[in-house]
Amino acid sequence: MSRSPIPAYLSLCQLPSGGVGRVCKLEGDMEFCQRVREMGIGESTFVTKVSGTGTILCQVNGTRIALSHGAAKNILVEQLAGR
Repeated sequence: MSRSPIPAYLSLCQLPSGGVGRVCKLEGDMEFCQRVREMGIGESTFVTKVSGTGTILCQVNGTRIALSHGAAKNILVEQLAGR
């Protein structure tokens, strides 16, 4: 019986610039999770990291969004090869 490997999630701030990820999990309190969902960053959303280390610039559904490093570390993504 083989087990499926546990997917390795990265925080959005760990995703390399130009990388594409699918949001798998939001961490943090309920208000934070609700706020980022309202901004369009919810589970299963595709996010492209444009640039940044302190402030993270990402693109979601054609809209660029700036996030603090603290916010980006609470958004866990699965890195994709390309989309």
